[in-house]
Amino acid sequence: MTCIAVFSQKGFLEMPLSLCGDNCSKCPRFLAQTDEELKAVAELWFRVGWRNTIVSVDEIRCNGCTADKNCTYGIVKCTKEHGVEKCNQCKMFPCNTIKNMLSRTEMYKEICQKVCTTDEYDLISEAFFNKYENLCKKDVQY
Repeated sequence: MTCIAVFSQKGFLEMPLSLCGDNCSKCPRFLAQTDEELKAVAELWFRVGWRNTIVSVDEIRCNGCTADKNCTYGIVKCTKEHGVEKCNQCKMFPCNTIKNMLSRTEMYKEICQKVCTTDEYDLISEAFFNKYENLCKKDVQY
């Protein structure tokens, strides 16, 4: 895999990304403000399989990728262990942790194509299905 950096006209990227390469600026969970929006996200996450049940508004609310977050991909732990802030700063990038995450993402992509409306899929796709490309970007806010 080869990283290709894409820069804005200003010469840097302003897109906030999670440690796993999710585009927070497009994420329905990150963007949801009202309880109604958060409930809709909880229902969508359940349909896709990202939750085993429709969770509470408090549980679905995104607080970002913090050092104490229980990351299902193991990215938070991995970056700590390797002493880097971003995966692309690590000499092992792309490591098995990243490869496993990308494999799981492909599985979820297929599920989303089956269970989401076109609008839901488009939104989720922008937020979650460009992980590797996003992780390769050097000058981006995490």
